[in-house]
Amino acid sequence: MAKHVLVGIDGSARSEAAAHWAAGEAVRRGAPLRLLHAWPWLGPRDTEDTGDPRPRDLRPAALEMLAGITERILREHPALSVDTAVIGDDPVDALVKAAERQELVVLGSRGLGGFAGLLAGSVSLAVAARVGTPLVLVRADRQASPQDDPTDPGEIVVGLDPRQPPGAVLAFAFAEAARRGARLRAVHGWDPVPLWAATSWIPPRSEIAARETALRRRLSETLTAARAEYPDVPVVSEIRRGGAAHAVVAAGERAELVVVGRHDRHHSLDVRLGPVAHAVLHHCATPVAVVPHA
Repeated sequence: MAKHVLVGIDGSARSEAAAHWAAGEAVRRGAPLRLLHAWPWLGPRDTEDTGDPRPRDLRPAALEMLAGITERILREHPALSVDTAVIGDDPVDALVKAAERQELVVLGSRGLGGFAGLLAGSVSLAVAARVGTPLVLVRADRQASPQDDPTDPGEIVVGLDPRQPPGAVLAFAFAEAARRGARLRAVHGWDPVPLWAATSWIPPRSEIAARETALRRRLSETLTAARAEYPDVPVVSEIRRGGAAHAVVAAGERAELVVVGRHDRHHSLDVRLGPVAHAVLHHCATPVAVVPHA
């Protein structure tokens, strides 16, 4: 069975924006597109006892909504295979289950709405923390950038920690750059102040420079194997001060896609994203891919 690019649709403008972005990604991957709408009360309801004014069955309206989005997508990509599904379940649970063995999951962010600078909603964060498939969060009001210019090759930014195995994260970023004919920018952010803050000692500039040289060497070594697999992808690597999340968000301002890894954080009642992925999803206006570490 073919793997789909899966999009969560909730009827909002942000989810339709995500669907159009996902359609382009599906074309690049040669994969079919699936639009999924999930809501706990989609099935028939007994309104006589509850007095609930909503219709007995919300599925026809949901299917009509998905059909409209499908029609608009096919105007842009007439050869794309698109199917739709409605599921009477919690949106997070439905998306996590439906994402199993799929190519990619795509969700829409709410844009710079009520809380300026916080782009990710609760459903997006919950799905990103649990799903085993790479997930991309797309901002609804994403502005045109130099990457929309056909004369610019575009850029994929990937946040890396050279002290950790890059695995699936780096492989995903290189593959995306290869599909798009884009360059890859590998970024590692660090903050020299907290490193020595506990000792109340301010290191000399030479110490900071030596640490950055060591990090730069490790980052280059981390990229070596993937460079060999994707020799046609131009690569830029850089070390930025200011912390990991800040470095990735700053580097990704003019990128086509930002890629970060996910370290699972298990709490007593739930699973949460690591702090870097969480911060990047909240503050990066560029589409962000969250890739589980293998």
